[in-house]
Amino acid sequence: MLSVAPPDAAEIRCNAVFEALLWAVSRPGETQLLPAPGMAGIIETLIDLECTAYAEGEELRARLAATGALLTEDIGQAGYVFVDSLMDFEAWLPAVNRGSALYPDVGATLVAAASHGRGSRLRLTGPGIAENRDILIDVPAGFWDLRAQLSAYPEGFDLILVDGASAIAIPRSTHVEVL
Repeated sequence: MLSVAPPDAAEIRCNAVFEALLWAVSRPGETQLLPAPGMAGIIETLIDLECTAYAEGEELRARLAATGALLTEDIGQAGYVFVDSLMDFEAWLPAVNRGSALYPDVGATLVAAASHGRGSRLRLTGPGIAENRDILIDVPAGFWDLRAQLSAYPEGFDLILVDGASAIAIPRSTHVEVL
């Protein structure tokens, strides 16, 4: 008889984060609750030895280093980009890996802190959204225009916006209209 060890606390937490992110990506614009605030759980869940990652802050870099991921100073080489703020996005967003027509799947996942429920009113349309979904996200003016200029689906980057213990995903396939 084969027996399997019960999951430990870390595995239970990672499973909960993964499930929240899966729902967030499949239902763009819907808020999903994470088991704990911040990006640490996302890093613990998504990042491993086979990932290349970039982070702007020392705390995030230390968490990424603990996973064994390859840390890069070149944001364009990262499969995962973690930023504490979208301020000054004009300086670095054009360098985020958007994949190519031949390999769109290598486009990065950008995980950023952004307040939900206030700021710009957005209308989302695309896969996973019945007709449209309106949300409020506090990001700097011009971010969505630059995202649209940089991405021509299937090329682009996926976005996970974290506010405390909640996450909203906006995949590259989602059209964003600023209202």
